[in-house]
Amino acid sequence: MDKQRDFDIVIYGATGFTGRLVAEYLAQQQGHGLSWAMAGRNADKLAAVRDEIGAPADTPLVTADARDSSSLEAMAGGARCIISTVGPYQLYGSDLVAACARQGTDYVDLCGEPLWMREMIASHQAAAQASGARIVFSCGFDSIPFDLGVLYLQDAAREKFGAPCPRVRGRVRAMNGEFSGGTAASLGATMAAIKAAPELLNALIDPFALAEGFRGPEQPADNKPFEDELLGQWVAPFIMATINSKNIHRSNALLGHAYGEDFRYDEMMLTGPGEQGKAAAEYVAKADPLGGDDAPKPGEGPSKEAREAGNYDVLFVGTTADGREIRASVSGDMDPGYGSTSKMISESAVCLVSECADLPGGIYTPAPALGQKLVKRLEAHAGLSFRLE
Repeated sequence: MDKQRDFDIVIYGATGFTGRLVAEYLAQQQGHGLSWAMAGRNADKLAAVRDEIGAPADTPLVTADARDSSSLEAMAGGARCIISTVGPYQLYGSDLVAACARQGTDYVDLCGEPLWMREMIASHQAAAQASGARIVFSCGFDSIPFDLGVLYLQDAAREKFGAPCPRVRGRVRAMNGEFSGGTAASLGATMAAIKAAPELLNALIDPFALAEGFRGPEQPADNKPFEDELLGQWVAPFIMATINSKNIHRSNALLGHAYGEDFRYDEMMLTGPGEQGKAAAEYVAKADPLGGDDAPKPGEGPSKEAREAGNYDVLFVGTTADGREIRASVSGDMDPGYGSTSKMISESAVCLVSECADLPGGIYTPAPALGQKLVKRLEAHAGLSFRLE
C-alpha cells in the first residue's frame, strides 16, 4: 500500500450515532498519535458533531456520500484506513469496499451481514490481495469478543495441551445493554434480500458460508433451548450466533485450520439451572429483541449513563479429544452495542495501521488479521478483559 496518504484513519459516518461515539473516543485518545478525520454526507453536520464531542477545532472534515462513488473513491484514496459505520452495509457499503480494494486502503466495519460479506469476498478478495488493502469485517460486538475469545482459548489450549480443542462452547453469561438500531436495520435488510432471492437462505443457515469453500463436520444445534450438562445450566439460542459462528469458522480457515478441520462450535446464552433456568431459556427463545415497535431505529441509541451502566461476559469452554477441559472468558465494561463496540472498532483500525505492517492484502475476520495484538490493545485501552478461568 502507498503510505503517502492525507490521513491515517477516516471515520466514515461520523454524524451517525455510532460514528459519533467512534470520533469521540479517538478524540479522547488523541488518535493514539495518528492523524484522523471525520467523514460524512454533510459538512455542516460534521462540524457541529466535531464541536459537540469536544474534538479539536482543526479536526479535518471529509465530505463523502454512499450514493456518489467518486466521493468514496477520493475518500479512500486519501486514507490509510477507513472506519465505516454506515449500514446496513448491503444497502450502503458495497461501493466503499470496492474503492478500498482498488486503492489499497485498509478498512474496518461493524458488519453482521453474512450474505453481503460473502458477496464482498467473492467480488473483491483478488483486488484486495493485489492492492494490499486489508479489509476486516465485524470489528464490533459482532464478532470481536467471540472471534478473539476462541483464538485466546485455543492459543492457551495449545500451550497447555499441545493441541487445540476440537470442541468449543461459547456461553453468554451476562449481556446488559441495547442492540443497536443498525443491527435491527441490517437484519431487516437481510430478510428482504432472502425474500427477493429465497435460495440465499441456505447460505444464511450454513455455518461454513464464509469458510473459503471448506466444509467441516456437522455443527451442534443452536436453535432451541436445552440443558447443558457440562455447565449444569439451561441455555437459549443467542441472536448473534448466526454471524459469530460463521466468522469463527472463517477465522479457522484463514488461520490454516489452527483449530483443526474437525472443529465444532456453538454459541448460546446461559439462563440458569433447574425449572427456573428452563423457563428463562424458553422465554428468551421466543423473544424478538430486534422486532416490534420498541426496536431501536438507525441513528438512535442509549444515553451515556445507560452505555456506561452496561456490560457483558462470555464464557468459552474448550474440550480436547480425550475429554480434558479449559475455560476462558471475555468481558467488557460498557454496553455491547454502542459503548464497547465504538472502542473495539477504533482500536481495530489503530492496530491495523500501526501494528500490522506484515499483514498481506485480503478480506479478513478480526482473529487472523489482528489476533493477540488486538487482544492486548483492547485490554489496555478499551475496557475488555481476556482471562483463563
